Amino acid sequence: MPQYKRARNLYIPGGKTPFKISRTKIELFLNCNKCFYLDRRFGVSRPSFPAFTLNSAVDALLKKEFDIHRVKKEAHPLMTEYGIDAVPFQHEKMDEWRENFKGVQYLHEPTNFLVFGAVDDIWVTPEGELMVVDYKATSKDEKPNLDGFWQQAYKRQMEVYQWLLRKNGFRVSNTGYFVYVNGRRDNEAFDGKLEFDVDVIPYTGDDSWIETALAGAKKTLENDIVPEPADECEYCEYRKAARDTQMNAKRFQEQKKNTENKETLF
Repeated sequence: MPQYKRARNLYIPGGKTPFKISRTKIELFLNCNKCFYLDRRFGVSRPSFPAFTLNSAVDALLKKEFDIHRVKKEAHPLMTEYGIDAVPFQHEKMDEWRENFKGVQYLHEPTNFLVFGAVDDIWVTPEGELMVVDYKATSKDEKPNLDGFWQQAYKRQMEVYQWLLRKNGFRVSNTGYFVYVNGRRDNEAFDGKLEFDVDVIPYTGDDSWIETALAGAKKTLENDIVPEPADECEYCEYRKAARDTQMNAKRFQEQKKNTENKETLF
């Protein structure tokens, strides 16, 4: 039987070594303090989803495509089409910034958190201002937008990247871009290929919430009391339902056993 693998990099209250915290863990803290605490203090993570391999393939191909123009120091046709006066940014750390467990890093001294996040792309204006770019893949009938539930997390994701680059000394535009790739469903047949429409959606970020979130995460991890769950956390609801059901089943078995023992005596 496969064993559940607990997460590494657990937080030790009062520890002096900088604690690595990713952009995704910051999002987890915002979603549910309890899930975040169980994850980072005890290594009990939420169940993981299967990997979205098609999305990963789209990401990889977009990176290759933009890298061709990066080497040439020229704008990608999409940038020209949408009137974006920029080119893909060239930097010696670009590959590292894209790497999942490295990314752009910054040691936040007030919390001693080593904050990191892996970017998809960065563009740069003629004035040397950086623009954070994130690739997203989906398949829906309507045009992609930034109004849904998941899109709120995407916005915060971009804001963390903007904050990280600023903390590394770069001039960063408040405007970033989502390159949204939408798999078409209106073709007559599959024919062994999937066609996409591509939209470039601008977003004006505001990273003013990040310092407060980091301070809150630090305070939560330093506490020895497990926080209350978020009101609508389906993971905590599942944990509670599973625990209650197990307790009720145990009580039922005990009552049944006691009843059988009494019947045996008589």
